[in-house]
Parts: sequence; C-alpha cells; structure tokens
Amino acid sequence: MLRTKEQYHEDLFKMKTNVFIGGERVGRDDHRLRPGINVLDVTFDLARESKWKGLITATSSITGEEINRWSHLPQNPYDLLQKQKMIRCVARRVGGCIQRCMGHDAISALAICTKEIDEAKGTDYHKRFMTYLRDYQMKDGDGCCAQTDSKGDRTKRPSEQPNPDAYVHVVEERKEGIVVSGVKMSITQVAYADEIFVLPTRALMEDDRDFAVAFALPADWDGIKLITRPVWLREKDDPGAAPFYKYGVSDSVVVFDNVFVPKERVFMCREWEFGRRLALLFADSHRHSYSGCKPGMSDVLCGAAMLAAEANNIQKISHIREKLSSYAGAAELAYAAGVASAVYGEKTSSGVFFPNKIYANVGRRLTGELIYHEYNLLTEIAGGIAVTLPFEEDFHAESTKKYLDKFIVRNPKLSPEISLKIWKFVENVGASPMSSWYEIAGVHGGGSPIMETIALNLDYDFDEKKRLGRYLSGIDETFDDTKALGLEPTFGTSLASDDRQELKK
Repeated sequence: MLRTKEQYHEDLFKMKTNVFIGGERVGRDDHRLRPGINVLDVTFDLARESKWKGLITATSSITGEEINRWSHLPQNPYDLLQKQKMIRCVARRVGGCIQRCMGHDAISALAICTKEIDEAKGTDYHKRFMTYLRDYQMKDGDGCCAQTDSKGDRTKRPSEQPNPDAYVHVVEERKEGIVVSGVKMSITQVAYADEIFVLPTRALMEDDRDFAVAFALPADWDGIKLITRPVWLREKDDPGAAPFYKYGVSDSVVVFDNVFVPKERVFMCREWEFGRRLALLFADSHRHSYSGCKPGMSDVLCGAAMLAAEANNIQKISHIREKLSSYAGAAELAYAAGVASAVYGEKTSSGVFFPNKIYANVGRRLTGELIYHEYNLLTEIAGGIAVTLPFEEDFHAESTKKYLDKFIVRNPKLSPEISLKIWKFVENVGASPMSSWYEIAGVHGGGSPIMETIALNLDYDFDEKKRLGRYLSGIDETFDDTKALGLEPTFGTSLASDDRQELKK
C-alpha cells in the first residue's frame, strides 16, 4: 500500500509519548516536530502523484506490488540511479535533507549482511529479515537508522569502556529474544519515524561480541527514550510566507534502557566478525545517497546565491559568475560520482544491487570538503545583510516601513516586496539554525571526510597504480591493465532490455 500523509499522521500521533524536548515529555504532535514531519509529508504526497510513478515508487522484489521506493531493495543499477535522482529531486522541493534515505540504506545493508551471516554461520537471519521487510513494505513504513553510538572514551574499544552503555550492547539473551542497553546519538528524524533500525557503528573484536547487535523496533517501544533537539527557522518567520520556511529537522539521543527485542526482530546477535561489514554496508550505501541529496543542497545554495547577486545587481560581473560556477562543479561532480557508483555496482548474494564503494566515497568526500566553501561563496555574494537584516515586522510597521522600503532595494528592477523575500530567503539559507545544521551535517552525515579517506585507502587499488609507475619508469618490462581498464558498465549486462531502455531515457 501507499500511505497518505494523513494516514502517516494518524499512525504517528497515536504513538506513546517517549519524546523529550527541553526536559518535557511531549507527543509527536508537538509543534516543534512539525517542520520535520512536513518533509516526510512531501515523500508521501509525491508517491501518490502519477507523474512521479516509477521514481518515488517501485515494484517490490518481494511481493511484485507497487511500493514506496524508500522501502525498496535495489535490484540493478537502474534502481540505484532512480534512488539518487529521487533524493535530489525531493531535496530541491524541501530545501534540503529528505531524512528518509537512512531507512532505505539500513534495509539494503541488513538484507545483504543477514544473507552473508547465514552463509557463514548457518543462521536464519535473512529469512527473518525478509519476513519483517515484507510487512514493512506493505505498511509503507518509515524507518530511521540508529548507527552512531556515543562511543565514550575514543581511545578504548567497546568492551573496554568504563561505561558499557557508551555502545548499544546485548545484556541478556533469551529464547524469545534479547535485552539490549546503551545510547545512540545524532539520530535524525527518529522522533517522527515508525521504526528504528539499529546497526553496529564500527569494526569489532571477539571481546566486543556483545556489541555486535542489529535489530528493528517501533520508535515508541517500551524502554526507549528519545531526547530530541528540533531544528527549524525563527518562530517570528511566517510559515506560510514561502515553502522553504515550512521544513526542518530533528535529531535525538536514543536511550535503550534494558529494552527487550523479540527474536523475530533480531538480525544480528554477537556475530562480531560481521560488525565492520554491516557498519560499512550502511555507510557506503548512505554515501551513495549523498550523491543525490548533497547536489540537491548545492542547487539550493546556488539558487540563493543567484538571487542575492540579482538583488545586489551584480549578477553579470565576471567574478560573481565564476563563483556561481563552483556550485555547478560541486553539484554535478558529486552527482556524476553517484551515477558511476550505480553503474559500476555489484550484485550481492542476497539479490540486492550495491553501489560501487570507490565512487560512493569519492563523491561523499568531495561534498564534505566543499560544504563550508559553498556557504562562504553565498556570504561573499550576499554581503553582511544576511545577519543584520531588521525583523520582518519592521518592514510592515507604519513607523518604519517607508524607510525600509527604500533601504531594501538595491536593484531598481526589483520591488521592495521581492527584495525582502530574497533577503529573508538568503538569511534563512545562510544564517539560521538550519544553515548551521546543514554545514555540520554536510561534513559529518554519512561519515566525515576522514572516514571516506579510510574507506578509500582500504578499497582503492593503489598497487595497480604502483605497477603502472614501475612499467612507465622502466623497472618492469610489462604491465597488465586489462582488469583496470576492462571494466564494463554493469547496466550493459545485468539489466533486462526494457530496463536498459529506461536507463537510456
């Protein structure tokens, strides 16, 4: 089924009140959560519009029915390309983070890793997970991923921590399930999600086996507390004034206080050898998702910068055009890396098609390194008005309006009303709580640039480049580059002919 946003609200608002904001226990209908809920509303609305069919929706590989793409397991490069395109398209409509990609990346990681654990250990996690996922798809569920542990003393492994709750871990194993305890942090949209997917955050050793755990639970399950920090624009801003002002995000510290997890919802329990594999499956899939959302954010920043240039009447000056071209470079190089990651991906034993790790990490590192530069470009083009603009009420008050109408116009072709809309937009894109969130999330979401560097050092074939150097310098007489240069784009062989035609379109 495809839920309506009204059905989503009905399910959400009847959940138990385990959300805490500023020391207060609140319901999910609290107005401070509404900006994030508004973002998810868009994803439900678009799935029901005919022109978005096939992009926001997909055909389930489990049931053969139409489902929301956010709960679909990619089967081929086309699915990954559609995911990437969907994320960029929706990010542009809401002015930033879609928030649902984490759930998508978590189910892909779990589908792959549960199959691999079963193959190595003779367990039945994969069948268990696929049974769970079928129900999740049929309900059109929205899930978030709780991966990042609080970690405690960063110099110590999970099993060495003086506070074991620094990492989520198994406290007790029972016939009917497990009991877990610990804390996850920086978990986006969990306060208005249906389900929480919990995954390991790092590689583990045998002594860390209790910390090798993965499961899914409803977000209001007994023993879970969500200590939440909403991020949105100033209360003074009129939420009906412009689309951008309606949207926001919330992040939570997720506390698991001796929480019981039923066996049918447990997808890893003490298989420590697969901690790193599951952590990286999610991370690399999420970095591919960034090749859609971060270009979308670059589009938003570019649009704001172009409006600022127009309002300042400097849009034709050469150095301004040069600055604007930087947005094009950041957005399209990251998007191209995502396309390459999809095209050169691989089919796993689970049947899930997984993005190429090298291209996913290259694109993600590029965006993390450039995010502050993109904001700096907006600041240079706009000037200080983004942080010194009088409040909107002053532009409408009888005693100050006539002065501010003259003050706000810098381009004689623009009216005071249009000029004010531009500068309010620039202010909220570049100098608001949301902009600070996007700057830091742009660096750390999906892993900070150092994590992409580590991933590249692990997976990139540097030895092949060294062999090339040895050949060109005359140390070796021959050099075999058939493996490196013989790669064929995967869509050339693994897609049905109809899918190849769709890809060409």
